[in-house]
Amino acid sequence: MSDNPQRLVTVDRTGPGRFIATNARGGTVEFGTANGGGTEFTPVELLLAAIGGCTAADVDVATTRHAEPDGFTVTVTGNKVSDDLGNRMTDLAVTFSVTFPEGEAGDRARAILPRAVTVSHDRLCTVSRTVETGTPVTATIKDV
Repeated sequence: MSDNPQRLVTVDRTGPGRFIATNARGGTVEFGTANGGGTEFTPVELLLAAIGGCTAADVDVATTRHAEPDGFTVTVTGNKVSDDLGNRMTDLAVTFSVTFPEGEAGDRARAILPRAVTVSHDRLCTVSRTVETGTPVTATIKDV
């Protein structure tokens, strides 16, 4: 990406409870609501995937410098609640399950895995850092 800090995604409705997000590079992700009847991800599931994907990418870069993993799965869970603060997610948790081959390279990758996870969580993962620190979201209407 360029040095421009702004990121952009547009969301278009494609049908009842169904949408498509398009990024500035032309990539797309289809998603829907639980009421839409499809198997597409819901917006909340996309949030969980974004958290998991962001930190997985950070950890992957750090560990695969030493060894290619035999297995690499990140699970993200949370509870959807509705209370006086409105609808939101609580108790977000990210769990890594990563295995490396036996040998010196695998040992190096295993040794740096905990630090890579910590650094991603504490500094690098833009998505989880944004959720944890909280960022105002504005909503406006254009072209009424």
